[in-house]
Amino acid sequence: MTALAINTDVGEGFGVWGPADEGDLLDLVTAANVACGFHAGDPDILRRTCEASAARGVAIGAQVSYRDLAGFGRRFIDVPKGTLVNEILYQIGALEVFARLAGSRVSYLKAHGALYNAAAHHPGHAAAIVEAVTLYDRELPLLCQPRTAVWERAVEAGCRPLAEAFIDRGYTDEGLLVPRSEPGALVTDPAEAARRALEMARTGTVTSVSGRTVRITPDGGEVAALCVHSDTPGAVAITAAVRTALAAAGVAVSTPDGLTAVPTGVRL
Repeated sequence: MTALAINTDVGEGFGVWGPADEGDLLDLVTAANVACGFHAGDPDILRRTCEASAARGVAIGAQVSYRDLAGFGRRFIDVPKGTLVNEILYQIGALEVFARLAGSRVSYLKAHGALYNAAAHHPGHAAAIVEAVTLYDRELPLLCQPRTAVWERAVEAGCRPLAEAFIDRGYTDEGLLVPRSEPGALVTDPAEAARRALEMARTGTVTSVSGRTVRITPDGGEVAALCVHSDTPGAVAITAAVRTALAAAGVAVSTPDGLTAVPTGVRL
């Protein structure tokens, strides 16, 4: 392991709601998953967040979602595949304008919340994400989890999936995220989060909530990105601890567009 991206969800407000300043967190990460208006975010927030990210050299990523402001994108919506493709493209386009105005660009894509989780096993919604990426830019990195429907579809389409791991979320024995409603869903202790980050970086594994060692990398690949959610209690302290631990271990950090995708031909 030579480099990792550290990403976080930002711009998750609407109107007068939500954090006004996420600078402390943006100072620590290399990539910003910017809400594109469907689960959170509005034009003012998108522009402000893109400017704050670009000023720090932080990569701007489109965090696309179901159209679900009321549910913060954490509810599954059975959107027809064609409509979902267009909704994802719409979100990328909205963010791209503000990223360019800030002197940057949309440099990767990541699904949010229920769409991220559904795309792990829902063939239609996994295909919609990949189709939107290929229509926009086949070379655009796609952050997702290996051994999921969206990962497999991305490899088949010749896209650039990057293996993502979560330092502040619990894992099931299947290598997926523990639902937020269940015990062990969140990891809030900075020292524990840092230990997990090193485990992920060094071994490509994580310890599940049942104590099982679970592989979270694709065959022939490594973990490329570590995520911490901005709404996790103590997110800034968690990210600082992870950066310190990675630096001490000689693990460099980079942006998602500066990392190598899964080798061509590698499957799950």
